[in-house]
Amino acid sequence: MSADDASIPAIALLAGGLAERLRPLTEKTPKSLIAIAGEPFIAHQLRLVRAQGVHQVVICAGYLWEQLRDFVADGSAFGLNVVYSLDGDKKLGTGGALKKALPLLGGEFLVMYGDSYLPTPFQPVIRHFRQSGKEALMTVFRNQGKWDTSNVVFEGGEIRVYDKQKKTPDMSFIDYGLGLFRAESFAPYPENATLDLADVYQDVLTRGQLAGFEVKERFYEIGSRQGIAETNALFSKRTGT
Repeated sequence: MSADDASIPAIALLAGGLAERLRPLTEKTPKSLIAIAGEPFIAHQLRLVRAQGVHQVVICAGYLWEQLRDFVADGSAFGLNVVYSLDGDKKLGTGGALKKALPLLGGEFLVMYGDSYLPTPFQPVIRHFRQSGKEALMTVFRNQGKWDTSNVVFEGGEIRVYDKQKKTPDMSFIDYGLGLFRAESFAPYPENATLDLADVYQDVLTRGQLAGFEVKERFYEIGSRQGIAETNALFSKRTGT
């Protein structure tokens, strides 16, 4: 596949978490189905990825996944082909869920968290990834601690440091939430192991195989009550409600 190939790979939506921070909202409803401006959040997500040219979606699910299936079904209502990859009896974590979903995702794929709304063009990100020749790409945003805790040192177009645990004063960027991977990035990890996607990113960075791409549009999320309020305001403004 050439670096300039305009094709859009499949995207994995990581939607298997328990969302314990949001309880009681998520006791009987998966986070992706929280109502935003009058409809489930995932409806906004699916329209976003379709507008970006995505056709294939793999929803990595677990907790209350049947509700997601009942709402999204095969994705045809959104102009998409949607399939599901399930954790099963063991919680696999975000990285483990991607490892399990690899047969459905192909040799390269996009990744987005199930609670993120990312209004940035996908094509330049994909183009940069393919031109880099690296195993993975992380989009970053100059957050400066404004919307969440910054966790990336990004200098000279390169990710120098990424760490969600050990924060340092020179971290002014944050993991934006849109990533790209080649399947080989997950080869070092055993099947059905519990694995965090942050650890995969760190391992790829250690190998010198993580590209970085700065986006300018702020992110929205529904992983916190403040995030839900901001995202609801965004869509309510768009619809005039």
